[in-house]
Amino acid sequence: MSEMRELVGLLKQIDDQLVACMRCGMCQAVCPLYAETGLEGHVARGKIALLECLADEVIKDPAGVKERLDACLLCGSCQANCPSGVKALDIFLKARAFLTGYYGLPPVKRAIFRGLLKNPRLFDSVMSIAAKFQGIFTRPVNDMVGSSCARIFSNLLEGRHFAPLAGSALHATQAERDTPRGPSGLKAAFFYGCVVDKMFPRIGKAVLDVCDHHGVGVYMPHGQACCGIPALSSGDRDTFESLVAANMKLFGDHDFDVLVTPCATCTSTIKKIWPLMAEGLPESTRFKIRELSEKVKDISEFLVQDLKVAPAAAGAGDIAVTYHDPCHLKKSLGISAEPRVLLAANPRYRLIEMEGADSCCGSGGSFTLQHYDLSKRIGKRKRDNIVATGASVVATSCPACMLQIGDMLSQAGDQLAIRHPVEIYAETLAGK
Repeated sequence: MSEMRELVGLLKQIDDQLVACMRCGMCQAVCPLYAETGLEGHVARGKIALLECLADEVIKDPAGVKERLDACLLCGSCQANCPSGVKALDIFLKARAFLTGYYGLPPVKRAIFRGLLKNPRLFDSVMSIAAKFQGIFTRPVNDMVGSSCARIFSNLLEGRHFAPLAGSALHATQAERDTPRGPSGLKAAFFYGCVVDKMFPRIGKAVLDVCDHHGVGVYMPHGQACCGIPALSSGDRDTFESLVAANMKLFGDHDFDVLVTPCATCTSTIKKIWPLMAEGLPESTRFKIRELSEKVKDISEFLVQDLKVAPAAAGAGDIAVTYHDPCHLKKSLGISAEPRVLLAANPRYRLIEMEGADSCCGSGGSFTLQHYDLSKRIGKRKRDNIVATGASVVATSCPACMLQIGDMLSQAGDQLAIRHPVEIYAETLAGK
């Protein structure tokens, strides 16, 4: 009965938010999915029209409702450009949670989210084993991009080129930290996120290096759980709330001034989605979540705004770099200038802006797993814009975007390095 009350409550919240949509169609002009398909059902306006009769539609055609709701990158382009201020992402996440609450999770997702992701220690152990034996099933394919592919055909991988798991995760090579405030007078909690921890630990190391350089105390506990957005994007509020609660036990009562992440998706999720969707947690926990959300910053935002990192005085460097704006960083949080400042802080680099720097790369987390053909079509547009700059390095502030861009570049045989802005800035600290 309590679950039914929760579902009814979700329906009411959705209905209350739908009335803001004026059907102007502005979302069509910015939706990357609509640009590829031209289907009204793929744009926010079409989905909102469907959701106005959600209860009836779920009974009549549950599979059709789910298919249309899942066909969304959750990039936030529609929400960021909506003149009526419709909270489209909030609506779509709640609608997915309603559908999953009503029909349940598919068996595979239930096994992954509730059997694996919900247990951070088990997840870490499984990924550690996978890293040791991945060479049996994969082989390097592009050394510059740093990508691999499957040795044999796999329906799941569908010919993808992907970044391999790191030989050792960040948490396995870096001890827990709880250091006092240094000369900066600041202390930062470091939430590194799953992809940085297990695939790009070099990014996490760069974050620690720049904090040490600037005299920032660091709180970095082991046992960090996923931020929860993969589960929530599939409508699994149970796993999402479990992961939020696990992370709040680590971070909720500790003394620090700011919580930083090098992952645009984690930053946006902790800052905006945790307070919005963790309604099933106790009020005391929700209060702490709201407090924590006020402290969350992207690493570039922290370095530029709080530590006053500035562009180098030297002239343009000899390494050409272009920058891709992650949707969750620019469109959700309005952070765009700060990553570019980090790039300009290294005198060896010169920035060449690509066309459509803030257009979606096509990743969308689980979207690329379920709709790879569409994801790839959108990603190829991004790849073409990157290559057209003539840059030898592409930088971006989201590990998921790094994976998607790497796939597109590698499949085309391009020889570009993919870096995070904090890595490029950290290069300037060598020997200091």
